[in-house]
Amino acid sequence: MSNNNQDTQKLTPKDFKSDQEVRWCPGCGDHAIMNAIQRSLPEMGIPREKFAFISGIGCSSRFPYYMNTYGFHGIHGRASAIASGTKTANPELSVWQITGDGDSMAIGGNHLIHTVRRNVDINIVIFNNEIYGLTKGQYSPTSKLGAVTKTSPYGTIENPFHPGELVIGAQGKFFARSVDINMKLNQEIFLEAQKHKGTAVVEVLQNCVIYNDKAHAVIADKKNKDERQLVLRHGEPMIFGKNRDKGIVLEGLKLKVVEIGKDGYTEDDILVHDAKTKDPGIHLMLANMQYPDFPVAVGIIRSVEADTYENKMEDQIKQVREESEYKCVDDLLHSGSTWEVK
Repeated sequence: MSNNNQDTQKLTPKDFKSDQEVRWCPGCGDHAIMNAIQRSLPEMGIPREKFAFISGIGCSSRFPYYMNTYGFHGIHGRASAIASGTKTANPELSVWQITGDGDSMAIGGNHLIHTVRRNVDINIVIFNNEIYGLTKGQYSPTSKLGAVTKTSPYGTIENPFHPGELVIGAQGKFFARSVDINMKLNQEIFLEAQKHKGTAVVEVLQNCVIYNDKAHAVIADKKNKDERQLVLRHGEPMIFGKNRDKGIVLEGLKLKVVEIGKDGYTEDDILVHDAKTKDPGIHLMLANMQYPDFPVAVGIIRSVEADTYENKMEDQIKQVREESEYKCVDDLLHSGSTWEVK
């Protein structure tokens, strides 16, 4: 395997596409997400054999078959465990966990929150279509309250998880959100996720055309997206709207939507996004903004530096070795009370 930059510069998106037939439904948002990832990988300057794509079970979890990289199709809910083990065993790999809202936050919820808490250096992409697609339309942990599905014919009576709230609450250091069809923003986010050292969670609002069509249309529709999405970039004011005439301010302990040039508000009053502040307060509020009271925040909401699990593990092993009186197996076997059998 070569680390030569000239080798990696020759890679194209086509180099990352396998020869397997893509068996997602026509119009499924998974196609767009995969294309965005495949377009992003050549720009990372990493040899193809240094990538590993890990998945659990679900429509999204077919992903490793379609990638011309190393990959592992795991079992339901266990992608985080497999991805964590892969990274700690071989820290040089760029490990990507591909998962759905059911796979990651229902049966896999415990693995997910502890991977985030440990800050293992992997990239987790959550395809959130608010439904179980592969098993034919049951409600998931992110389905909206009252959603009518195969397993909730009278509407769900459960409050859904908000992935951003869950990740930040688990001490997550990187959380981003996007929409499946926004290729440019998706590529921008995936590149930053790779650069981030630690667990990077990217929630992609994905459309299931068969079992939950237009689940995100209220904010993703081309006609309304500028008014209903707030694209966040570090160091830039939180301004949105088709005419860039709306913004977010902080009044007291709450966020508020204002119109620039009205009621005395100017652009100077608008909050400037600080994705790198360690205090999760504003990040949590941004992640929880929901339409119609607020625009939905997309882009990188939180990106904070912190030591990774595998770095701390390697440091601990090194320290123990240096301080240990046992330098080899013979030292261990001849320690304490010993005797010789004749």
